[in-house]
Amino acid sequence: MHFLITSAASQVGQWLAAALGNEHSLRLTDCAPLSSEQGQGGADVVFAQSSLGHDFSTNLLVRGMEAIIHVAEPPADESPEQQIDYLTRGTYNLLRAAAEERVQRVVYLSTLSLMGQYDEVFNVNERWQPRPTTDPALLAKHLGESVCREFAREHKLTVIVLRLGAVVQAEAVAGQPFNSMWVDEQDVAQAVSQALTADVGVWTVCHIQAESPNARFPVTQARRILGYSPAIRFE
Repeated sequence: MHFLITSAASQVGQWLAAALGNEHSLRLTDCAPLSSEQGQGGADVVFAQSSLGHDFSTNLLVRGMEAIIHVAEPPADESPEQQIDYLTRGTYNLLRAAAEERVQRVVYLSTLSLMGQYDEVFNVNERWQPRPTTDPALLAKHLGESVCREFAREHKLTVIVLRLGAVVQAEAVAGQPFNSMWVDEQDVAQAVSQALTADVGVWTVCHIQAESPNARFPVTQARRILGYSPAIRFE
């Protein structure tokens, strides 16, 4: 299958490219070129630089893709205003082009931190409303979700939102104080892969994290809809 991965220079973008590149044809994109250390992956992985502008170049970027994995991570050195612009205007331009080019679905990677303002005693599932703060990075993710929802409501695209916990490598956090929001990169790749082919409606939200007795955000819906089964447990 042919997929586009945005924010390819980000850590999550790199992990996904490595996980999916052996089985699928990937097009990676980001605002700036990838470094030599980041590379481009396998033979069926190509890179196309794009600022996700409101022009025909974005149409060309998504043309021929069966799905888009919108990692939605602005470059780390951008200002708060630029982060919000990337996740709003950039997401709108990307989805507009995707709809025009008849891309089948978009997987938008959001964050469980949007739900973090609820009291810790609550078991928060996907029916609860996000409660973003004014932190630019968090607000940008929320606004990006809102853009995706409007495209899905107009039935222009099938959109699956994966709200990720704190993405880590299990070996890198060994010995650190336990965080119930951890999710290993392998399980993120699993969830994304499942979201690309799952039989879903036009708008779906799933919480993605490891399973633990203290988890605040159950993954029940991801299990039911995607077949998600976290392989990495943190104790």
